[in-house]
Amino acid sequence: MKNKFDLIVFDWDGTLVDSVDWIVHCMLSAAEEQGCAIPKERNVRDIVGLSIHKALDKLFPDLDKPARKQLINSYSSAFFSKQITENDLFAGVNDMLQQLKHNGYQLAVATGKSRHGLDKAMLGTGLGDFFNITRCADETASKPNPDMLDEIIKEINVSRERVVMVGDSTHDLQMAINAGVSSIAVQCGANSYDQLQKYDPLINLGKTAELSEIL
Repeated sequence: MKNKFDLIVFDWDGTLVDSVDWIVHCMLSAAEEQGCAIPKERNVRDIVGLSIHKALDKLFPDLDKPARKQLINSYSSAFFSKQITENDLFAGVNDMLQQLKHNGYQLAVATGKSRHGLDKAMLGTGLGDFFNITRCADETASKPNPDMLDEIIKEINVSRERVVMVGDSTHDLQMAINAGVSSIAVQCGANSYDQLQKYDPLINLGKTAELSEIL
């Protein structure tokens, strides 16, 4: 698979950063705080990667606008009570990104996080300098809509055949399909091997850092 791609687009939570359990905890805590029906943990894991609004549509479809706003505030307060740092990166991620950059790949991020959330996480983890471009869910359509990838591809000016999306969720892989690009799945985040394999990734890795061995 070496020399097949020019641009590698990464998801953030569950792909580069070990944050899925924290996201689940914060969403369950917010639901309890707001007196909402507590969703199953599996269902919360399945919304990781979506924008917060898409996530609430799936988890709490009957909430009115005031209740949604309060739930979002509770979730954000819980999530940002912990600063994401380099210690939250999956093992080997920093070295992997350094190697990929050194080998000439252009790197990008497409995430369901807000711009504020990604900027804060980039600062905390020190990964910002690795990426040529990033897109967030409050800047364009949420996954699995292909707009994030379409905008990144247009700005980088690379052919779709030379682009691969790396992600831990079915939303990442479906976005890749919708955008007409290849995908690589990683099993370290939101979804299992069997769930991810249904979206026909090129390869299904146990850990993101294993990319260093195949690209």
